[in-house]
Amino acid sequence: MDGTRLQEIAMQFAARLPAVSHTYPFGPDHDVFKVVDKVFLMTTEAPGKPIVTLKCEPPHAAALRQEFPEITPGYHMNKQHWISLAAGPEITPELVEELVLNAYELVVEGLPRSRRPLLRHTYTGPQRTTTETA
Repeated sequence: MDGTRLQEIAMQFAARLPAVSHTYPFGPDHDVFKVVDKVFLMTTEAPGKPIVTLKCEPPHAAALRQEFPEITPGYHMNKQHWISLAAGPEITPELVEELVLNAYELVVEGLPRSRRPLLRHTYTGPQRTTTETA
């Protein structure tokens, strides 16, 4: 997967989640996705290559960095709580969507209960539709 496709998949998936806003607080080269005003995903270019930066729990982030050379500590973010994804052969659309959903849910869990959006449906992957039952 190339870097442009990586960013497209992440942004399209994030935009479909409940209560998400897409903003540009750092300028036109930085797409920022928030849930109830809390950032969970950003896209930009880092040393000339498109990347996606996501919120991630520290143990999960460490495991991902060990497994995937394309996953590094968050670019210009807290290195424990954020990861950055670059294009590469091991980065699949399914992995990108899983990491976006994980980042979103991590931020939602940190919100006061009264401000948490409800997931209208659980994402079931690219092979299933929302009308199918488990």
